[in-house]
Amino acid sequence: MSIGGQSDARPERQVYRLTPEGYAKKKERLEYLRNVKRKEVADYIHEAKEAGDISESSAYEDAKNDQAKVEGEIIELEQLLAVAEIMSPDMHQETAGPRTVRIGMQVEIENESGVKRMFNLVSTFEADPKAGLISDQSPVGKALMGHKEGDEVSVSTPGGVTSYLVLSIKPMY
Repeated sequence: MSIGGQSDARPERQVYRLTPEGYAKKKERLEYLRNVKRKEVADYIHEAKEAGDISESSAYEDAKNDQAKVEGEIIELEQLLAVAEIMSPDMHQETAGPRTVRIGMQVEIENESGVKRMFNLVSTFEADPKAGLISDQSPVGKALMGHKEGDEVSVSTPGGVTSYLVLSIKPMY
């Protein structure tokens, strides 16, 4: 302990796990923003300045707002990619016992009505429910985390509580 009762331990660095595809998409988006969108916005700002009095120009104001959004997204993506850990098949090797639900796993579940669904559990940054990619922070993802095949899981959603049976768990790739 240091003076004042504060710990000398450094906080653990936040790591975000991304699938190889998700990492590639984020990197592609970053390159697009840096090399294409940034130039488009700069050209838009230049055109708005050329058009006259910028103090009353809504076009200039819009362009500056677009610039702030682009720069903010660039910073966010740079920070994410700097700490991202790309998932690999060897990350899924269990030390002992049955597989558990965690990021990078494909989970098949069945509801009380016998309807089966397949989900791929990913980090929040990759979530795309329409593509079957659910976040570990979503109600279903959060409820499934840590469970094993054969477990019954109750999920609270805006539509009410639903129970699922975990049928199978396997690596996404």
